[in-house]
Amino acid sequence: MRIIVAPDSFKGSLSAVEVANAIAKGILAVFDAAEIYKVPIADGGEGTVDALVTATLGRTLKEEVKGPLGDNVAACWGILGDTKTAVIEMAAASGITLLPEEKRNPLQATTYGTGQLIKAALDQGLRDVIIGIGGSATNDGGVGMAKALGVKFLDASNRELPDGGAALQDLARIDVTGLDKRLTEANIMVACDVNNPLCGPKGASAVYGPQKGATPLMVKTLDRALSHYAEIAAQTFGKDISRYAGAGAAGGLGAGLLLFTSAILRPGVDIVLEAVRFEEKVQQADLVITGEGNTDFQTAYGKAPVGIAKIAKKYHVPVICLSGGLGEGCEKVLQCGIDGLMSIVPRPMILDDCIIHAAQLTEASAARLCRLLAVGKLLQEKSTIVNGTGFSTHRCH
Repeated sequence: MRIIVAPDSFKGSLSAVEVANAIAKGILAVFDAAEIYKVPIADGGEGTVDALVTATLGRTLKEEVKGPLGDNVAACWGILGDTKTAVIEMAAASGITLLPEEKRNPLQATTYGTGQLIKAALDQGLRDVIIGIGGSATNDGGVGMAKALGVKFLDASNRELPDGGAALQDLARIDVTGLDKRLTEANIMVACDVNNPLCGPKGASAVYGPQKGATPLMVKTLDRALSHYAEIAAQTFGKDISRYAGAGAAGGLGAGLLLFTSAILRPGVDIVLEAVRFEEKVQQADLVITGEGNTDFQTAYGKAPVGIAKIAKKYHVPVICLSGGLGEGCEKVLQCGIDGLMSIVPRPMILDDCIIHAAQLTEASAARLCRLLAVGKLLQEKSTIVNGTGFSTHRCH
């Protein structure tokens, strides 16, 4: 039996690689002769570098960069196994998990460190770059990223603006004369799992600002600032990015990448599945086991498990989703190519205990799943034998 194990991370507890390892152990406890192919997956958020580097036998590098509030952080990025492609996740440099809840401040948070990671990739001679932009702490329209790559954002007195989205209210001019020339040679693919515009009621500030610490007043300030930024950008470049689908991703980093690089925004899971050559692998599989931290109605909108199932169904390979939890509307994924669902939690448990023991719970649930599959296999074999000899499956008592 050939089984592909292709989970996303269980955010806050296990990386996609750790989830894949735990599931594989559970499978082998029941099917000790199974051929297991571990393909950890991500959709652009935390774990994207780890997943792609592991799946392509690449390597990981570390860069000291400016964190979301100015403190230095050690951010990991990777070079894929082809030795030509860099993979960066903005969460490593400008992510919300880098800040304790009480310090989150989207008025001042910056994407500068993400720009430093892009520069590090260019310095290595790499011109193909995948950037995952999930999990941000920022709302600065990608201005910090652009600053790190040589762009100047000036006020009416020709002074450079301070960091953060709120400062964009005072933007008067954008000077791109210092923009890193190597960007003209770069192919930048942005792994993005949302399609929000930059501004307005569905924009970066209104939808995602509160989870980054924005009060209702801050949301209004940030939305006005991004709207003003979009107006100045339109005057400068003749390009209106205010309503572009995905421009509002990562607090507007999507917009910044569209303005200052040749970036193309695509669903994160599609980029990752292509990079790990998932379609090629799944053609020879008997079963796919995927998973994520929580499966609910949102998964059906194209998160990693559904992206996996979409490809698997092309080759009639069954897909089971083994997740940290099953939430409201999880059954909707059964209409998206996933054939079965299971939670790793076997009984009522405190969340902290689930997180602490996530690896053991995942391994045990994978073993339970495989025992059920073994029963199904026995029933199928019994049905074939009975029906093949002409005996009825019904008995009289």
